[in-house]
Formats: sequence, structure tokens, C-alpha cells
Amino acid sequence: MRIDIMTLFPDQVSHVLGESIIGRAAKKGIIEINAVQIRDFTDNKQFQVDDYPYGGGWGCVMMAQPLKACLDHIAADAGPRRRRVIYMSPQGRKFDQGEARRLLHDYDHLVLVCGHYEGIDERFIEECVDEEISLGDFVLTGGEIAAMAVADCVCRMVPGVLADEECFTGESHWSGLLEYPQYTRPEVWEGRAVPEVLLSGNHENVRVWRRKKSIERTMDKRPDMFEKLDLSSREDSRLLAEIMAEREPKPRIFDCRRGEAADLGRIMEIVAEAQGFLRSQGLSQWQSGYPARSDFECDIENGWCWVFEEGGRIVSVAAIVPQPDPSYAEIDGAWLTDGDNYTGVHRVAVSDECRGSGVARQMFALAEDLSLGWGKASLRIDTHPGNLPMQRLLGKCGFSRCGSVRLVSGPEAGYERIGFEKVLV
Repeated sequence: MRIDIMTLFPDQVSHVLGESIIGRAAKKGIIEINAVQIRDFTDNKQFQVDDYPYGGGWGCVMMAQPLKACLDHIAADAGPRRRRVIYMSPQGRKFDQGEARRLLHDYDHLVLVCGHYEGIDERFIEECVDEEISLGDFVLTGGEIAAMAVADCVCRMVPGVLADEECFTGESHWSGLLEYPQYTRPEVWEGRAVPEVLLSGNHENVRVWRRKKSIERTMDKRPDMFEKLDLSSREDSRLLAEIMAEREPKPRIFDCRRGEAADLGRIMEIVAEAQGFLRSQGLSQWQSGYPARSDFECDIENGWCWVFEEGGRIVSVAAIVPQPDPSYAEIDGAWLTDGDNYTGVHRVAVSDECRGSGVARQMFALAEDLSLGWGKASLRIDTHPGNLPMQRLLGKCGFSRCGSVRLVSGPEAGYERIGFEKVLV
């Protein structure tokens, strides 16, 4: 691979690319990188390479003549090759690892043109440039930094430049993944230890760990790349499932029991908090005196009231009723099951401190267990059409939206609600 960089600052380029891995490879003859001074090819006696733009404006524009003469000299010196002339421009196609692989595979001679000032004469671009490449959506003072980045990225993949092909095939972006984290001595630094798997000596476990970390890093740092990944293999699917499981918040532990008359004070506190939450969402649900203390007194008397506690403090309440609800007799839609063999879940309220904690899911799980014990075919529940948090929760818990129902009793009689059902048997 030969790379010629057309520049007004060849020393800047040579000092960077003449060092380290790329510099050593050039000295061995594995690659050839030349920084060619554009100013040497101007026909202006003052070595001028730029002039004011036609039409006016700030700055100057690099002239086509020295650029063309410089390119002709490079082409003559290099001889017949699979050549590509590239102008480093913020208007070009964005450079990435795939572009680097394409350039290495398709060509053995790259000529990188570095612009300055306000750019270069458009006629040179039209006549001589094969494509334009950009490092990103930003502007630099000149093309040298971009050209050196492209040269480094392409050359490091040339066989022999790095010790082994795995030195670049295992790195970020090669396969659409970011690279896994790396560690070296000491084993513990500033209280941070190297992951034990890397000290185990088990190469297969290390490989799997690194693959998992690459997937995880790409998910977190580059979601745009993650969306394009194919993780359908058995190993990748398992690793992704592990990652997601590890990120699931550990469930809080709640104890459940039947509600008692002594609980009514705390139950009504939770109801008031739930009413405040619904009101903050702009919903009319539970704003007309329902549910009242008398509703829960009836639930307790019938054994339908269930409370959930955390650390001995009641944080949630619900009525799990093994009797048909008159409001569900008619529906604008269709229930999933026929008849009245269902359990109704009503008056679900969660305290502010436990909203989003998972206690409501445990409540529905309890309702399922009780219903199965009673020989019921399904669970039914209704909620306000605008209560999207509850509707999302019901969807996550396996309920299906069945249609609209109208309440037939109490302060909210006549109000429309959305009926949901979950089939159990």
C-alpha cells in the first residue's frame, strides 16, 4: 500500500506518521507513506498556492494548477496502480472502519488531498478527485489531521504492520461491536481489581466474557451501532439475555395478607396518594369520592381486601373479588371468555413510595393464584381511558384490551372505562 498526502505542511505529517507502528512498518518497506509539498509545484514565482475567490468573500482558495501539477508528479512517480484520489473534506462521506476496509481491499495507492484556507478550486475536484471523505460533522483548519487518521487506519490493516491480524479484527468497529475492556498489572489499583475471569487461565471463559462485554459496551455507548447488530446466534442470544437479567432491578420483597378493620386508616392514606397521582396526570378517575372507606369495609367483611406490606408497613391495597361485576355485563368489544367465570380486580392503589417498585405485579400474581384456586377461567379489570401507566402495566402482566365498559353504580356510574382480561386456563 502506497499513500501520498498532498499538503502544505509535510513536516507535520512526517513527524506523526514516521513514528511508532506506522513509522516502523514504513522503514521495513511494508507500506510507503509520502508527504508531498504542494507549494513545490506552483508556477508562481513567489510560490503562491492560493488566491482570492471569485465573487468575493472571506479568505483565499487553493489554486487548481499547483494541485494538478503535484498530482501528476505523484502519478508519474508511482506508475500504474489501482489509484484513488481522495479530497479530505467536511462535505465528504463519513469515514468509518468499513470505509477503511474498502480502501485497503480495492486500491493499492491512495492520494489524500489536504485543503486549507476556504478550500480548493472546484475545478480540480471535478477534474481530478475520485471521492471526498470526512472524519465527521465538524470543520478543521486543514486536511492534514483527517488525512493522517485515514492513513493510519488503513495502513494498520496491511498484513505485517501489526504482529497478528487479531490485533485489529478484535478491536472496536471491526465487526460492528465496540472492544471489550482491557487490564494490565497490578491486579488491584486504587481499590479496583481486575475481573477474576481474566486471572482464571480459562481461555474459553475469557473469550465469552469479552464477547459479552463487547455487546454490553456497544449497547451502552453506541445504541446506533447496537441496533444494527445480528445477535441471533445461540451464544449471543444467551449473553444478551444475561445482560438484560443483570440489569433488571432486584425485586423488592413484599408480604401480603388479608386486610383488617385496623388497616382502614392506612388504606385510605394510600387511596388519597393514588387520587393525587391520578389528578396530577389530568385524570378524572377516583376524583368523585370513590373508592370510599365503606367500599373497603365491605371488601374486608367479605374477605376480598388484600394488603401488601414492606417492613411491616402497608404500601398497597387491592380488592380481589370472585364474583361477577355488573359493569362487565355489557362491553363495546368482546371479552376473551364467555360467562361469569372470572375474578375481578378492583380498587388497586399503591403508595407514592412504592410506585414502580413491582408491588402491583405481585398483586396481580396473587390474584392469579387465588383465581386458579377458585377454579376461575380469567381475571378482569377496568381502568380510565387516559390512565396510560396502568394500561402499560396490564400489558406487561399479560392482560389484553377487550373494549369499553360503563360503570353501573357508585359516584362514577355512567363513566367509560377500558376493560382488560387475562385468560388463566
